[in-house]
Amino acid sequence: MEDLDTTLLSRFNRYQETHRVWYIEDGQWKQKDDYFVERWDEDKKRLVLQDLQRCLQTGGIVVGAYLADTLVGFANVEGTFFGSHHEYLELPYIHVTNECRGKRIGKELFALCCEKAKSKGATKLYIAAHPSVETQQFYRSVGCVLAKEINQSIYEKEPLDIQLERSL
Repeated sequence: MEDLDTTLLSRFNRYQETHRVWYIEDGQWKQKDDYFVERWDEDKKRLVLQDLQRCLQTGGIVVGAYLADTLVGFANVEGTFFGSHHEYLELPYIHVTNECRGKRIGKELFALCCEKAKSKGATKLYIAAHPSVETQQFYRSVGCVLAKEINQSIYEKEPLDIQLERSL
C-alpha cells in the first residue's frame, strides 16, 4: 500500500491513439474506422490510484513494473469472485506507459496477474477490454477469448469494451 502514493502515476504516460476498433455484431467480429485519442490527466490518474488502493484494501492484487524508480507498467486483479460458479476475478487495469510499449512488459504483467488470480482460487480472469485493434491483438496474443458469461455491471461501465476471459 505504501507504494501507491500520490506520486506513483505522476510520470505515467497513458496515451493511446486509436484508428480502428473491433466490435461484435450478430456474433461476428468486425472492424471499423474510429479515430480518437485517450490521455490521462491528473484527475484521471488520481481516480486510477484510488481504484488501485481500494483494490488492495478489499483483498485484490496490484503489480507494477519499474524502470529505475519510475513506474512503467501496472495491472490489478480485484478480490471479489463472480460468475455462475464464482470462478471469475476481474482484471480492470493493465497499462504500460506509452514510451515502453512493445517490450513485453504487458505480457509479463498479464502472466503475473494470471498466476496471482489462480493462486487465489480463480479459474478465469475477466477483462472488459478497450476495442482498439492493437489492444485486442494484445489480448488475443495472451490467450483471451470472448467471455462466456457477461458481468452486467462491468459491461455497463463501458459498453463499447469487448468482454473477454482467460482460462487459468
